[in-house]
Amino acid sequence: MKSTKTTFPITEVRAQFPALARMYKDRPVAYFDGPGGSQVVNSAIQAIAGYMERGGANLHGSFPSSWETEEIISEARLAVADFLNVQANEVAFGANMTTLTIAIANALGKNFKEGDGIVVTEMDHRANVDPWIMMAKDRGLTVRWVKVDTDTKTLDLKDLDKLINEKTKIVAVGMASNAIGTVVDLQPFAERAKQVGALLVADAVHAAPHLPIDRDHQQIDILLCSAYKFFGPHIGIAAIKEAVFKNLEPYKLTTSPSYYPDKLETGTQNHEGIAGIRPAIEFFAQFGEGESRRKRILSGMEQIEVYENSLADRLREGLSAIEGVTVTQAANDVPKTPTVAFGVSGREPGEICRRLAEDHSIFVAAGHFYASTLGEVLGVNDSGGWVRAGLAPYSTEEEVERLIGAIKNL
Repeated sequence: MKSTKTTFPITEVRAQFPALARMYKDRPVAYFDGPGGSQVVNSAIQAIAGYMERGGANLHGSFPSSWETEEIISEARLAVADFLNVQANEVAFGANMTTLTIAIANALGKNFKEGDGIVVTEMDHRANVDPWIMMAKDRGLTVRWVKVDTDTKTLDLKDLDKLINEKTKIVAVGMASNAIGTVVDLQPFAERAKQVGALLVADAVHAAPHLPIDRDHQQIDILLCSAYKFFGPHIGIAAIKEAVFKNLEPYKLTTSPSYYPDKLETGTQNHEGIAGIRPAIEFFAQFGEGESRRKRILSGMEQIEVYENSLADRLREGLSAIEGVTVTQAANDVPKTPTVAFGVSGREPGEICRRLAEDHSIFVAAGHFYASTLGEVLGVNDSGGWVRAGLAPYSTEEEVERLIGAIKNL
């Protein structure tokens, strides 16, 4: 692997993440658990603490702390708008992506009737599956599944035109697999959904830290992600096209706002968490170039993507060369996030993770990661799922070699 030390400012990046100073068993911790939640950039931590130190307040008050809270929310919406290339008034916040998706599904379900259909995939995290299935069950809708090709580790699109038909109302697809890293080509789904008048719902939770997103260019109607996957706080984000949002009727209190995006934000929001969103997004922009924040974000993400993928390539190569290790991945020509799922013959995934933590201070995770259908189809659920290692901008070549060496020692 070609060294990236001279082209990516890894020292500068790592200095921005206080958690990287943590020691465990007298060794520095190597965090490979980013796909389950990244470490938080210091600028976001300071924004969260700063909001609470100055004095928080609820909205619509006649005093400075209330006005400041409203301004923080507005700044967060504008930052997300630049991050996803949407309008600020199309951005809603919530407890997490799952909670938002359930609320959106229930609201949209009011407009559907028995015999209508939804389409979900075997690749997806259950957060972009079960909310739609629950709504379908309540409303008498049919559910169709896009299957996974077990050989290619990609979605099988040969029957897409039959699965998405004139009765289809929702097509729910993940932009990338949070378990095995496969990046999904949304174009066939978007084109077919538009042909039949269905809404395309994209789960970008796993994709957002690694891939540039342009909701409208990708013809997505409802896009969901979570700030805690891209170096920020635990906040869910929904970016809903205005034409869809204005007609959405979420379940809410009668006294809650009826205008968007606020009507989806039931109850008092996590204001201190929302304060950390803009700094988390601007982490990407600091490495980029361009006259607008959007352009700097894209430019910065491009640098990060090259760096992360170089590390992921080395990790896949190193693990694949170890006898008894099986890496679950799509072919080399299929785009992937820097997320590597693997198993070790004769070893239970959870035990591997414990050994890596106790013997090497390496933090990785085990399981199906809520992509339970994918785990079932690929036959790993009964044996504990996968070991999953994810790369982040703060990961280093030394940490990758450390993980490879630790698996060899097993």
